[in-house]
Amino acid sequence: MTIGSFYPPQRTLMGPGPSDIYPQVLQALSRPTVGHLDPTFIGMMDELKQLLQYAFQTQNAFTIAVSAPGSAGMEACFVNLVEPGDKVIVCRNGVFGERMRENVVRCGGEAVMVDNAWGEPVDPQRVEEALQANPDAKLVAFVHAETSTGALSDAKAIAEVARRHECLTVVDAVTSLGGVPLLVDEWQLDAVYSGSQKCLSCVPGLSPLTFSPKAIAKIEARTTPVQSWFLDQSLVLGYWSGEGKRSYHHTAPVNSLYALHEALVLLKNEGLEQAWQRHRDAHQALKAGLESLGIEFVVEEAHRLPQLNAVYIPQGVDDAAVRATLLNRYNLEIGAGLGDLAGKAWRIGLMGYAARNENVALCLKALESTLK
Repeated sequence: MTIGSFYPPQRTLMGPGPSDIYPQVLQALSRPTVGHLDPTFIGMMDELKQLLQYAFQTQNAFTIAVSAPGSAGMEACFVNLVEPGDKVIVCRNGVFGERMRENVVRCGGEAVMVDNAWGEPVDPQRVEEALQANPDAKLVAFVHAETSTGALSDAKAIAEVARRHECLTVVDAVTSLGGVPLLVDEWQLDAVYSGSQKCLSCVPGLSPLTFSPKAIAKIEARTTPVQSWFLDQSLVLGYWSGEGKRSYHHTAPVNSLYALHEALVLLKNEGLEQAWQRHRDAHQALKAGLESLGIEFVVEEAHRLPQLNAVYIPQGVDDAAVRATLLNRYNLEIGAGLGDLAGKAWRIGLMGYAARNENVALCLKALESTLK
């Protein structure tokens, strides 16, 4: 068998991620590779940190991109902040809250679950009750934007509850960064991770991460070693900081970091508020069209993510057949339901470069034609 070069089809990506990538970001990938300790690359890393600080709205000195996808960003938070025996309040209202619980358990911690129904936001009052019942808890972990349901939780309110009980917060912002307001310093969030492939419209495989001074202090006060060598942020710190000379930790994904730098430059040039508004506008256009087709949303409007639209599959419609038709006839990808919503819902993404009028129009026309 002869294997030649791989040429993927040109798709429009409107699922839960990866999202459509900006052409400028794809071009940045093709720039000449330099060494990961090259002075010019180190200069770009310094700019990347500043751009990430803007995206996260933070002055945290420890703001980097983990050389792995968002799931590794999640794991980096837990393996660094949770020691064996630590009690962690874990909020679960979808798939990714459950993944947080898994991380706590694997770190030897004790997970105390605060459950809300799929499609609902995390209830800060339930977090309060859990903390009152567990005064020895060290951390509160929650998903800001639950990708499996399209629900947006009130990160500011949850963080206020955690602070009253002297707990640090671990926040999943994989789908929220760049798409909805995320104000790390103003809301006093402690460990926040995201992904490159959602609203930043960059290539998959990188996880923006920021730790507050309180989170760094907890890491420095550890009495046990971090269980993951690669994700031990006290080791990574020497690679991402320092004047001029950097200590070698791993070979960074050089060209992918060029791409993230470019994606963040585009976000900075557009402006965060304008990017948030663009996602809201695209959502409103999609919402109007879907409702005219009789399609209903999973999440109540007040708690709905504009960039991740979970909608119920109409009665009698074949889920897989519709998605296959969209893919094969229109080169359009939308997402299937996960977990409790498997076979019951579609997830339509309007993330980053995908939050455009032409994408909304294509999706609505293709869905209307296919459902007929």
